[in-house]
Amino acid sequence: MAFSRWDPFRDLLALHDQIGQLVGSDAPGWTPPVDLYETAGGFVLTAEVPGLAREDVEIHAEEGRVVIRGQRASSQVPCEQYHRIERGHGRFSRAFVLPEPIDVDNVSADLKDGLLTVTIPKAGGRGARKIDVA
Repeated sequence: MAFSRWDPFRDLLALHDQIGQLVGSDAPGWTPPVDLYETAGGFVLTAEVPGLAREDVEIHAEEGRVVIRGQRASSQVPCEQYHRIERGHGRFSRAFVLPEPIDVDNVSADLKDGLLTVTIPKAGGRGARKIDVA
């Protein structure tokens, strides 16, 4: 029986690879905080995405699911040494399953002051559509 020395870093890298396979290629580089609530007529999703322009955000709605994706470029500047980096950058992807079908033709989105608001009306119909951010 051969013994090998335990390497916690190797185990951590293996776990990272396994999680990456589970999440897929859209594994987030950062995760914007989101609120999702229900009203009588639909759902409202708000996400904090400071620094992103409308063209940096993609929203896809289908039946009972909404996906928001985007990317924030790194704001790092050439310097000798960073002492702290807390702001996330890179790609993100968030998917939300809603408890009932939605009216994909009337989903709307607005981005103002770094707050993305997606209004999602309820409906009995089915379909899929990409939403333009206003």
